[in-house]
Amino acid sequence: MLHQRIRPLVFWPPFVLLLFAVATSLINQQAFLAVTSAINDAFLDNLGWLFSLTALVMVLTSLTVFISPLGRTRIGGETATPILTPWRWFSITLCTTVAVGIMFWSTAEPLYHLNAPPESLEIAANSPEATRFALSTMFLHWSFTPYAIYTVPAIMFAIAHYNLGKPFSLGALFTPLLGDRLIGRPGRALDALALFALVAGMAASLGTGVLTLAGGVDRFLGTGTGPLALGLITLAIVASFTLSAASGLHRGIAALSNINARFFFGFLIFIFLFGPTLKMLGFGVEAAGHYFNNFLQKSLFTGSFTGDIWPQDWSIFYWANWMTWAPITALFLGKISRGYTVRQFMLINLIAPALFAIAYVSVTSGSILTYDIASDGGMYALMQEKGPGAMVYALLDELPLGWLTAAVFLFIAFLSYVTAADSNTEAISQLCSNDSQAALSGEDDAQEGRLALKLTWGVTIGVVAWVMTSFAGVDGIKMLSNLGGAPALFIVIGATASLLRLVSMGTAAAGLERTPSRSYSPEAHEKWRIRRGDPSMAHSRPPMAKTS
Repeated sequence: MLHQRIRPLVFWPPFVLLLFAVATSLINQQAFLAVTSAINDAFLDNLGWLFSLTALVMVLTSLTVFISPLGRTRIGGETATPILTPWRWFSITLCTTVAVGIMFWSTAEPLYHLNAPPESLEIAANSPEATRFALSTMFLHWSFTPYAIYTVPAIMFAIAHYNLGKPFSLGALFTPLLGDRLIGRPGRALDALALFALVAGMAASLGTGVLTLAGGVDRFLGTGTGPLALGLITLAIVASFTLSAASGLHRGIAALSNINARFFFGFLIFIFLFGPTLKMLGFGVEAAGHYFNNFLQKSLFTGSFTGDIWPQDWSIFYWANWMTWAPITALFLGKISRGYTVRQFMLINLIAPALFAIAYVSVTSGSILTYDIASDGGMYALMQEKGPGAMVYALLDELPLGWLTAAVFLFIAFLSYVTAADSNTEAISQLCSNDSQAALSGEDDAQEGRLALKLTWGVTIGVVAWVMTSFAGVDGIKMLSNLGGAPALFIVIGATASLLRLVSMGTAAAGLERTPSRSYSPEAHEKWRIRRGDPSMAHSRPPMAKTS
């Protein structure tokens, strides 16, 4: 039975709070938006500097870990076997992190930066300097920094879970710093908080995705973008990832990601060959130089000296958004990493997707900037009229076989949303479940008995997304999801400090040399604490059976 498998203190608080937020938004949308926007603005105003600094430190931490002896540590122990092949692992990472967002924003965001650069930088709009700034800023927002934000907590969780035998809980992220103080009941508050932020963010992401898909379907079939069309598209996404969930990891998420990644590469190559190739190459290379040369300055730009709000609207907003998703996404990425070394983890989860993002942005953003300059702002005017979701179709209209490539893009976008929903509900279901053993054994979801939890959250997120987009507006729940960025900020700070602590301790002192792949149990966990001389033993009770 479902109620017998869930962790009540993790499942019910975010579930009830999400439904309450949607109901409140329906009753009084303006008041709801005013309250959530005010709280969100207060977080960004007061913690913007910390978001920027933390994001930069996570990039530097990734570099430190990569070159340290910890990089040689095999996740799960020396005898651990991989769950996935490198290509399937990479495709899952690519398609379940920022891929959905980059498809939407790579053609719209650079137009904003070109036409409205930060006032404090004194860059003239629509100038060559603004073009360089726009493309280099896309590199900042979509490549190494966001993937570092996902990678650092994911590595920390993978080591704690597989090598140190910790349960499937965010409390495991703090083991090198706090021992077991956040394992068990104290960690459930962290799990519930991060879970709420993620499901709200998933509903917002699904809502914007449904709007994008609805616009594309309307382009071909004239269906409109009303509640019925939005509902049918939402139903198709939920039904698709439900079938994927029932198929398990290898035949579900991995298979969808494999197809999706290949289409991503095909789409990229097509635009590169038939778009303004020489321009995008020139723009990309020069913007990359500007990005790397000014990386520290761009990463720490907060606008504080001049009161410029541009960083809060863009860079800091992105850092908060990535950090909101990072804790739960880290659990999923860490879970599928067994059998690989930490250095291999970083190659596949950070370096490879970040380089792909740079190539993708160079091609798509470089093309839209070229066409906007050539049309004397025509693309920007079109975006002002039809919205950012129309820009990818405007780009494809400039290329051969525009109707066919638009149809292919719709298919890619649909697969992306299905894959992202499947992978995130996989992490959600594991977090809500009492079954901690399954995460270590790598069994399929259908065999683990957690399919009901995935269906429950999938349907809930789909209903919330449809209600918000059709009747209340997706901005409300999007703001609500961003509120999770503040507590998530401190979670990722703790995860970063824990990982640096492991690096400073060395693999031998941390107990990571030739560690066997461990299955979590209270007895094994207690023996590990005694062997390590864990100082938290004097302050925490022994873990209960199947604590997660």
